[in-house]
Amino acid sequence: MANDINTDRTPAQRGSGPMSDFEEFTFFHEGISHPVYRRGSGPGIVLMHELPGITPEAIRLAARLAGAGFTVVMPHLFGTPGRPVSGPYIAKELIRLCVRREFSLLEKHRPGPIADWLRALCRHVHQELGGPGIGVIGMCLTGNFALLMMADPCVIAPVVSQPSLPLPIGKERSGALQIPDEELVKIRRRAAEGVPVLGLRFTADGGCPKERFARLRQELGDQLEAIEIESGPGNSNGIPGSAHSVLTLDLVDQDGHPTRAALERMLSFLSKQLHQGTAAHSDRMRR
Repeated sequence: MANDINTDRTPAQRGSGPMSDFEEFTFFHEGISHPVYRRGSGPGIVLMHELPGITPEAIRLAARLAGAGFTVVMPHLFGTPGRPVSGPYIAKELIRLCVRREFSLLEKHRPGPIADWLRALCRHVHQELGGPGIGVIGMCLTGNFALLMMADPCVIAPVVSQPSLPLPIGKERSGALQIPDEELVKIRRRAAEGVPVLGLRFTADGGCPKERFARLRQELGDQLEAIEIESGPGNSNGIPGSAHSVLTLDLVDQDGHPTRAALERMLSFLSKQLHQGTAAHSDRMRR
């Protein structure tokens, strides 16, 4: 099958360097292949990293999810695993993505081919792990992919964090989701059937403007739980206006901080949808 792992590959092996706590395999689909890192056990979550790559903060997030009882599957889409964030690193990877055919940074209604590869990966994870479905976390340039994955029945816990595509250049792109109309119909139907979506952003984030979350509310209605963390001038937590990465780089992992609360809410959301959903699914299967 096209969405299976290529049987010619070597068996999954332990990663090296910063990924030494993960198993690594390569996933092939319709001419596209990427390394994929896996850690943990339990219901599946596909964690899609943000720009510029699998940063130390993304690795810590994956470890936290694995520690919470999930199988974390993290595809390596761009960048260098474990490399810390820096301005030049971000700029370099953004330029590279501008010329790669897998991604489309400006298209308002249609994602690049990488979206189909990610959907195939989600189906593979669900097929392997079973249960009622999987979770998907998208961040920054992969944020809107988490919503797109929701069009497939295997995704029952989508987390959309600071979705940044299309790049919000101009008014029309600020409110766009880079999702085809026919897929939006499926997404709205699944929301109407009771599949919830968790959305995260900072209020002053120019990379994920308020118009984009207004569009999410329009499409999803009450099934969207939007957590918008105040980052405007003079906010009580001293969050800078440049804050963008809710779950990773700009996470302040301290009791009482709103980013820590957002992280804990996400873990609760995933647990309810996946752990409790898996238990209910097992009960139904035994009857």
